[in-house]
Amino acid sequence: MTPSGQTHTISGRYRTKQTEEQGFKAVIKSELVQIIASRNPHLFQRDVENIVGAVFDEITNALAEGNRVELRGFGAFSVKNRPARSGRNPRTGETVDVEEKWVPFFKTGKELRDRLNGAV
Repeated sequence: MTPSGQTHTISGRYRTKQTEEQGFKAVIKSELVQIIASRNPHLFQRDVENIVGAVFDEITNALAEGNRVELRGFGAFSVKNRPARSGRNPRTGETVDVEEKWVPFFKTGKELRDRLNGAV
């Protein structure tokens, strides 16, 4: 919700790509930039691209340093450790060692969950 009390929605405003196998629509970064630029005519699209890129870069940098990024009402990004394990090559059935790795994790905030479930 904006300070003026407006609620911004993105559904129906984006040209979306349908993933047939999974049945969902994906919003791509350039579409996100376009809608933000259209809502803020005082900003040039190039400036919006730079801002969106900077936000993603800072989230990525924070996660790479092992920090958690919290966006109140939206959710929190963090990294989780996946320990080394034995796996199986699905094509050959051969046992393989899968190395330990760090993976990004996103936990939704209460406001986002409520909105997705129609409570807001």
